[in-house]
Amino acid sequence: MIRRPHHTPPPFAAVAAAAAVLLVAFLHASAALAQGLSYQLTPRQVAPDTWVVEGKAEHFTRANGGFILNPAFIVTDEGVVLFQTGPSRRFGEDLRKAIATVTDRPVVRVYVQNLHPDYFLGNQAFKDAPIAALPGTIDGIKAEGQAVLGNMYTMLGDWMRGTEMLVPTEAVEPGAVEIGGHRLRLIQLSGHTDADLAVFDETTGVLFAGGLVFSDRAPTTPHAEIGPWLAALDELETLPVKVLVPNHGAVRADKAAIAQTCDYLIWLRTTLADAAERGLDMPEVMATPIPERFRGMGVVEEEFVRSVAHLYPEMELAALPPLR
Repeated sequence: MIRRPHHTPPPFAAVAAAAAVLLVAFLHASAALAQGLSYQLTPRQVAPDTWVVEGKAEHFTRANGGFILNPAFIVTDEGVVLFQTGPSRRFGEDLRKAIATVTDRPVVRVYVQNLHPDYFLGNQAFKDAPIAALPGTIDGIKAEGQAVLGNMYTMLGDWMRGTEMLVPTEAVEPGAVEIGGHRLRLIQLSGHTDADLAVFDETTGVLFAGGLVFSDRAPTTPHAEIGPWLAALDELETLPVKVLVPNHGAVRADKAAIAQTCDYLIWLRTTLADAAERGLDMPEVMATPIPERFRGMGVVEEEFVRSVAHLYPEMELAALPPLR
């Protein structure tokens, strides 16, 4: 008979100690990795006194750290006016450093143009300045902010370390304000969300369109109502815009992105309404071909599928025959 060697298992305390050593090593490695994360933000001047940090035309991923928007700022005689603070505390801190490469003037006002997470989750880095938003945006952040914050931690991991929800501190009303030699027209709209703030700098002709205008990037629709959104775009089209800063996609020296966003939303609404009338189910609608004129837009296939999930159920209900 062949005897197998007998191995005495290590005592529990030894196993626990080894596991603790491995856990500490893992945590140190994770912390070191997090310390090395940087957004590498570089402001680009797009108009007199006006700078933009351009994000990627992508979805939130750990590869991009959530940097998919275009924070912008104006350097006025009184100080810096900032639009959006980014998707994380780390982003806000890096954005503050990027602003300091352009000017040593303080940030005197921040505008958060809607309730989406990449607009306000960098607020902690600017808590020494007034952070302003429409009342509807403030209410939306209070209602949804903690849930959104949890989702961002899940999606972005270490990029989100230390990020907490900081609600805008000041409600704004539509109208004109003067800040350091710049006359800003605050425009209250809706459609992309329930409360969308657009800001037109009458001094330079720059429109900070927020989430209402997408430029060569497919619009997102988690809070969208297409009818009011189209009405908002019609209003923006009347402005004498010289430079258009969308929150997603390329900055433009014309208003073409307004027409592009409008065209896409009309196609989306028509396509979904027609599919509902024909009784198509959701997977059938998601398989709809994207028209050639939209195929160059960033993440258009993915956003179309998401928009079907967001908008189609209500259109299906509207298409049902009335009960007798």
